[in-house]
Amino acid sequence: MQKILVFTDIHIVAQGQTIIGLDPYARFTQGLSHALARHPDAARIVLCGDLTHRAKPEEYARLRGALADCPLPVSLMLGNHDRRAPFLDTFPEAARMETGHIQHHADIGAHRLICLDTLDETAPDLHSGYLCPARLDWLEQRLTGAGTGPVIVFTHHPPIDTGFAGMDAIGLRNRAEFIARLRAAGNVVQIVSGHVHRTVQGSAGGIPTAILKSPCHQMPMALDAEDTSLSIDEPGAYGLLLLTDTGVVVHTEDFTLPPTRSATYS
Repeated sequence: MQKILVFTDIHIVAQGQTIIGLDPYARFTQGLSHALARHPDAARIVLCGDLTHRAKPEEYARLRGALADCPLPVSLMLGNHDRRAPFLDTFPEAARMETGHIQHHADIGAHRLICLDTLDETAPDLHSGYLCPARLDWLEQRLTGAGTGPVIVFTHHPPIDTGFAGMDAIGLRNRAEFIARLRAAGNVVQIVSGHVHRTVQGSAGGIPTAILKSPCHQMPMALDAEDTSLSIDEPGAYGLLLLTDTGVVVHTEDFTLPPTRSATYS
């Protein structure tokens, strides 16, 4: 069994700044320490986009500092709050895509992880996602290269409606085309996304889809709200994927809850 740690919607801000009174940097470093202490045997960490809040160089520099001593390989992805140019100024090693997008794959045992770039810097609504033909073709090549082995696909923007009206309005705009490529490949066993700041389970064309919470601020349970900036101070979390011979198990860990004492029922 292999383990993958997943953080999404980190929203690092500049030194001294907060979001609804919470320090995203402190929350992320707390969560990272928590995850590494409990799962030092994890194979990789995936950061599913919205690495920063305003895509400022200082914010990316703070993230780089937070990851400096991380003993595990890290996959960096972009979300709607990110921008490619300042990201690449700080993480030039991520510039591996001939199309100019931040996409890559990693093979972990029998499983292939594919991390996609759904950022649309020219989105008419500023925050929705899109996978252009070049990105979809790249995805198809990596799916084909995995053969019949199980594939986990990571996106920032979820490919499903969640019931949150405002967030669904700024989701992945061409999700139907994306799902069609996955279904045609026939080897995708799990999709993992962020963006919504809520733990949600669903299905994209029959493929299990897990949406994970932020380590910082969460979306309140207000399904009809059109305002996508609504935020609430609920426990911060990260995801833990267990890659087994029989499937993918998705856990979520609320790491900011008070410590609890174990007991045995009799």
